Amino acid sequence: MISATVHAPALSATLLIAEHFGPTLQGEGPSIGQPALFIRLSRCNLSCSWCDTPYTWDTSRFNLREHSQRVPIAELVAWTLDRPAPLIVISGGEPLLQQRHLPTLAEPLLHAGRRLEIETNGTVTPDPALLVDGVRFNVSPKLGNAHLPADQRIIPDALEALSASGHAVFKFVARDVADLDEIAELTERFAMKHVWVMPEGVTTEHVLGRARMLADEAIARGWSLSLRLHVLLWGDERGR
Repeated sequence: MISATVHAPALSATLLIAEHFGPTLQGEGPSIGQPALFIRLSRCNLSCSWCDTPYTWDTSRFNLREHSQRVPIAELVAWTLDRPAPLIVISGGEPLLQQRHLPTLAEPLLHAGRRLEIETNGTVTPDPALLVDGVRFNVSPKLGNAHLPADQRIIPDALEALSASGHAVFKFVARDVADLDEIAELTERFAMKHVWVMPEGVTTEHVLGRARMLADEAIARGWSLSLRLHVLLWGDERGR
């Protein structure tokens, strides 16, 4: 049941979303392979060259009005609680751009025993209201391979807050072994724990090829390796 204190603001608050789907499987990071629902928020403050969800931000290729809609939080809560998956992934885009209303979404879901993972690029400091049991941040700071200026993709205050929160794991998208030196610098600079390396790619060939190239060096550095399970199973199909 949704408590009255949560239900009232949920009826009036909305989130700008690109899509919501599932049950499916979490394809990345520590929860890989677990049944999950996805709520993908629209809009992002970065423009990574290899981004696989450009329909959430790229106005040069997409009419964002056709790829997004405002949905009342009450509807998202009802949709989620009507499905049995124990894990809810809030993805994007960059979800923390809309974090003002995320506690309203999170509270009834946590009360119902669900777990939340918020996928973030690590450029926005999280609201303390989200630093609660049952919520984890899957933080993916962008490396130079995203072809963005460092002062756009690395925001020290945000990364320090996430690292110190006790609610974050860090997942880096790597294209080659040279990227691992950059990861090492960031993990040391921001005292990051629970580090995962994930090969970039939207095809089985690219994901597995890069994973084989990265695996031994990731092991040597004491990091975990994540595949992209959804890509291996369904390719670049949207909504999986």
